[in-house]
Amino acid sequence: MLRPEWVLILATVLWGTSWLPLQWFAGQGIDGFPMVLASYGLIALVALPLLYWQRAGWWQQRWGLVGIVLFGGWANAALLSSLSLAEDLVRVMLLFYLAPVWGVLGGWLLLCERLTALRIAALVLALGGIGLTLGVNAQTFASLTAIDWLALSAGLGFALNNLATRAADRVPMLSKTVAAFVGSSLFAGAACLLFAKGLPALAPTIWLWIALFAVGWLLLATLGAQYGVTHLEASRAAVLVVFELIAAVLSVAWFNDEVIAPRTWLGAGMVTLAAVMAGWPERSPVQLTRRLS
Repeated sequence: MLRPEWVLILATVLWGTSWLPLQWFAGQGIDGFPMVLASYGLIALVALPLLYWQRAGWWQQRWGLVGIVLFGGWANAALLSSLSLAEDLVRVMLLFYLAPVWGVLGGWLLLCERLTALRIAALVLALGGIGLTLGVNAQTFASLTAIDWLALSAGLGFALNNLATRAADRVPMLSKTVAAFVGSSLFAGAACLLFAKGLPALAPTIWLWIALFAVGWLLLATLGAQYGVTHLEASRAAVLVVFELIAAVLSVAWFNDEVIAPRTWLGAGMVTLAAVMAGWPERSPVQLTRRLS
């Protein structure tokens, strides 16, 4: 049996460095929602028959699966679009990585989870890290670009997708994995129609690379993440997912030969620590007493 910790770390590294192929495809003439439609659409063509085949396994929890289609689909579509269009990649990843904040708030509001002192501290730390990176003033929200809002909404969608995944606990893992690809394709197709952006004319070799990226990168990363989250405690998985942000920041600094400002490093560190704190397991007094006795 594969070690779920290492599988999840590999998946998060793939997600954290996905900006590399996305920026390369942008240089070849395809980016944003058309890129999402091209890559996720290929997998969605296979996903629909699979979902129909497993319909007996997810029908009783169909609303949970619908949540994955909507929230997971938007999260993937918005994140990939923002990464392929962004010039400041670290900024995009930091805005997306407010997902732990939304996750804690969502668990409190929707699932009646306890809002402990540790989790409140994590919220404050994460917001402080983002504020330090963006610079907090009266014009902060006005200065957010469309790409920034895509990244922010992707983090919110990701957190809601996690809540939907927990609600759909009896849905087969394969169905949960491919459902987000269907949702991403639907959102990307709708955005392309809304903004009148069709798929560009590309060389056959570029389409082959897109297919390889979809199957060998996106699908592998999604399957790995689902496998790791399914076989690990939620708190432990939340801590390991932090490797995505670390991989993103380090790869941008290395491959882009980009000088990252000290306040950005500090902000990234604060957001990373907040994510670890948000996912840290809380021990009840009974558990603590048992451990000490």
